[in-house]
Amino acid sequence: MPKVEVVYATPDAQRRYAVELPPGGTVRAAIERSGVLLAAPQIDFARDRVGVFGRLVGLDDVLEEGDRVEILRPLAADPQAARRQRARRPR
Repeated sequence: MPKVEVVYATPDAQRRYAVELPPGGTVRAAIERSGVLLAAPQIDFARDRVGVFGRLVGLDDVLEEGDRVEILRPLAADPQAARRQRARRPR
């Protein structure tokens, strides 16, 4: 059975879960088996995206041995707006 890892981070904590899946197991199955949805009920897949090693994937994508599923939260600030604010500050 392939082993994968599911990770989710908030500003306060990081959560990591080791999960075994049957061959052909999907991202969705790994997330459901991990229990992360019980520990972090604020996860909303209408808003939050999912990646494997930083590459965006769909919930129905098939995982391979050793994959790391990352549940990605929305950015707290627009990177371009934050850069403009920093550039306006007096030095």
